[in-house]
Amino acid sequence: MNDSEKRRTSEERAASVPGVEEARLTRGLPFVRLPRLVVARLRAGMRRLYDWTLRWARTPQAMLALFLVAFAESSFFPIPPDALLIAMVVATPRRFLRYATVCTLGSVLGGAFGYLIGYAFMEALGWRIIDLYNARALWTEFQAKYRAYGLLFLATAAFTPIPYKVATIASGATRLDFLAFVLVSSLGRGARFFLVAGLLRLFGEPIRAFIERYFDLLSLLFVLLLVAGFLVLGYLR
Repeated sequence: MNDSEKRRTSEERAASVPGVEEARLTRGLPFVRLPRLVVARLRAGMRRLYDWTLRWARTPQAMLALFLVAFAESSFFPIPPDALLIAMVVATPRRFLRYATVCTLGSVLGGAFGYLIGYAFMEALGWRIIDLYNARALWTEFQAKYRAYGLLFLATAAFTPIPYKVATIASGATRLDFLAFVLVSSLGRGARFFLVAGLLRLFGEPIRAFIERYFDLLSLLFVLLLVAGFLVLGYLR
């Protein structure tokens, strides 16, 4: 077998390995490889941040960490406090009410801080946070939904995966009544965190994977119930 035949045989063997042929074809296409590289690095960065958050559950400062993560997530931090709350309740189920209360308090106070950012520091800080999450479209959507649905949309944002930080900043920027904002935030955030902690207390470790996998669906069911409640109230009037 001459050199050219050997080279051709080795190339055919390499092409038969999964991924090798794709890598060879895209080697000269940087515009194909770049988005994949960016996405991979973003995922890796978020995973490290997620793991860093969970590590606090195994420290004596876990309660303070839960409060601070819940506070920060309501205005700028990307990782929701649910991750730390779940880890802490699974570790010490009897303290689930305490953990849910601390998480709710931190989130509501953090939401008030987000409100302050939108109310008084929108140009200096608010737009930077919105742009950090590429959420200008969501910001516009919030304003439109608020005009259409008022506090109902804020309640939805307080409970569901809609970035709550965008809702808190937008509430301040649109001069939403502060007392109404605090009340709705307390109800929405409290319902979310007490539901998560309560389910973990009742069902233990098996429910953890279920909540993390189907939280969006559970949120949707809650929103449907919330909308139904408002419709019933409107009908009774």
